Amino acid sequence: MQEAYGHGLHAAQYETLAAGLAPLDGATPVRLQGRTLMAIGGNAILPIRYAKRDLPVTEAQLRKAYGLRADLIRRHGPKPTQLTLDLGIEGLDEENLHPDVALLPPDLRLTVVAYACSMEQGVMRVEWGSAGLLHGNRHLFWHHHEPLLPRANPRAA
Repeated sequence: MQEAYGHGLHAAQYETLAAGLAPLDGATPVRLQGRTLMAIGGNAILPIRYAKRDLPVTEAQLRKAYGLRADLIRRHGPKPTQLTLDLGIEGLDEENLHPDVALLPPDLRLTVVAYACSMEQGVMRVEWGSAGLLHGNRHLFWHHHEPLLPRANPRAA
């Protein structure tokens, strides 16, 4: 792989998830922007490393409020449960969607696998659930999330 250090680590999260889910019945790889997401039963699984230190998943945010991940979450994640002030401004502009997101069926649901990890401490938290993203915002709002693995105890030796 001829990628820079950081981009190689970014790619590895997709490759690892795809390798782990591929043996499951109905698992289908979906190529988006050169990465492989896995879809199972109408759900696409999106990995997101949200922190390099032990923070709760409710602190998770994307690096950018736009692009593939943001469009994927806004289009296929849950809709906000709060009422919004209608100023006559359109929500997600389908014409400005990342081109790869437009290839996905509109009824596909998104499950986010969010994790905190670092080179020094390894994986500290892994949770999954349904997270949304408001337009122009980077902070994920969670409708539901739960631990996928037991939390590592850094003090246990």
